[in-house]
Amino acid sequence: MCGIIAYIGKEPALPILLRGLRRLEYRGYDSAGVAILNNGGLNRVKTMGKIDILSEKLKDQELLGTMGIAHTRWATHGGVTEANAHPHSALNGKLMIVHNGIIENYRELKNQLLDVSFVSQTDTEVLVHLIGKYYSGDLRQAVETALAQVRGTYGLVVTHADHPDKLIAARMGSPLVIGVGENEHYIASDATPILAYTNQVVFLDDGEIAEVSRETIKTFNVRHEHIQKRVEKIDWDEAQAEKQGFAHFMLKEIYDQPTVFQDAIRGRYNIIDGTARLGGINLTDNQIRDINRVIFIGCGTTSYAAMAGKYAFERLAGIPAEVDVASEFRYRDPVIDNHTLVFAISQSGETADTLAAVREAKRRGAVVRGIVNAVGSTIARETDGGTYIHAGPELAVASTKAYTNMIAVLILYALQFGRLRRLSLATGLRVVDALREVAQKMKETLELSEEIKKVAQKYSDYHNMMFLGRGINFSVALEGSLKLKEISYIHSEAFPGGEMKHGPLALLCPEFPVFAIMTKNQLYEKMRSNVEEVRARGAKVILLATKGDDRALELADDVIYVPETMELLEPLINTIPLQLFAYHMAVILGKDVDRPRNLAKSVTVE
Repeated sequence: MCGIIAYIGKEPALPILLRGLRRLEYRGYDSAGVAILNNGGLNRVKTMGKIDILSEKLKDQELLGTMGIAHTRWATHGGVTEANAHPHSALNGKLMIVHNGIIENYRELKNQLLDVSFVSQTDTEVLVHLIGKYYSGDLRQAVETALAQVRGTYGLVVTHADHPDKLIAARMGSPLVIGVGENEHYIASDATPILAYTNQVVFLDDGEIAEVSRETIKTFNVRHEHIQKRVEKIDWDEAQAEKQGFAHFMLKEIYDQPTVFQDAIRGRYNIIDGTARLGGINLTDNQIRDINRVIFIGCGTTSYAAMAGKYAFERLAGIPAEVDVASEFRYRDPVIDNHTLVFAISQSGETADTLAAVREAKRRGAVVRGIVNAVGSTIARETDGGTYIHAGPELAVASTKAYTNMIAVLILYALQFGRLRRLSLATGLRVVDALREVAQKMKETLELSEEIKKVAQKYSDYHNMMFLGRGINFSVALEGSLKLKEISYIHSEAFPGGEMKHGPLALLCPEFPVFAIMTKNQLYEKMRSNVEEVRARGAKVILLATKGDDRALELADDVIYVPETMELLEPLINTIPLQLFAYHMAVILGKDVDRPRNLAKSVTVE
């Protein structure tokens, strides 16, 4: 996930580009760069780190041109280095590009460019040299010819020093919007950086390419036919634009999940061999086979994601797995050796308890790997490999999209380990096929928001709530309970359904409603019996059930139906209604959804 901003007009481009980058920094912040057409040539400045570092580096440079492109990066191909930062160049610096997305076949394309000396490890540099290969005076035609060979996703802007009155923009799977001004135009990944200057915009659709000058926007489809695009008016102000029209960052991040889930799995599964490949683990196949135990370490939400990972590893890979709360791990004198794989899971990559556990596990000789969201974070640096979850920055304190992306990565790891150890091709293919359907099922689940809002309104006067789940859905119950506590301040507890009779039943009464997860899986009948026990004690019941399960209506006061999916993937779907329930409850109660009291996003103290 990266941010693009470009400008062509009558004003100095650099201040516009820097302001735009600051607005886009939530999309990526490990490196940034600008290229300005200045005195007939393209002057490029790049740096690692946040926009402030780039701004400081630019202070001594006189870049007065009125056309330029800029980019803030969230690393995908290649590490966090100045060489890997955008813009990337070709043709001795005359051609430059900024790009958001992933070019899946960049290795194949690179083989066509044997005479090129590459300076980065990025797929984007391959693309700009491919465009340069086809350039013979017509910039748009060169971009079109190159993109015809590309597999993957892109939102990109291309500029050439010999075309001072033209920018080329193209989209496939990664959004681009063009802001319309008077003899000036803006191009960006979203409307956030544009609304300071204009609310008149053109949205590019997949497969479209635009030739943008100071005066005009000419748009073409995949058949190279000129098409007329409608100019639309955006009614958001700048503050709203940061949330892309959503009332809160948390709601936006809940709705981000289908997109960022695809970012998490893209390029990491194999539909032929029914497996996954996460190379960042830095282990050979034989080393993976030598692992005889897995420990997941996390805090709060990440520990619940780890519970889902535990089920996946034991079911798919046949490896004993356990979950440790990071703050307790190093105090229990854990028994581990060099055949133990420890996954440290953290959204920020800076969680103090998890970092301390990493150091203890390494001291005892374990194989330690990180699963984090923040590129270049301490846990990412101190582990010997691992995986970025590519959820993008979470600005709300309560985690939502990071949780589901962590589960996605853990399932991919379980699939990779399983196929190397015992899992059949047929089962691997079923998992891959089910994973590829998840994003669409997430979108269907998000359509339930208004229905869930009505349920939340109905229960907004209650001061206690219980969440129940069994098997892998116990982790979902824990996460649902935590979300409700975090942002609505309602007391809630979560239990495995089978544990109700061992004490928690004493809590139940008409004033203590129960939210139970009873989707169709191997524990369905067991969970149904647990819900009947709850019903018999007079408690109100909200059920999360699978579409088509009419029997659920017999047991519940309210039923929320979700799409059916493979049991191991249920947390990816079933968690979303619980996130929305907590969100709507907090809004109804007038709480600060994005900044709940006493909590911080990155917990850097023990």
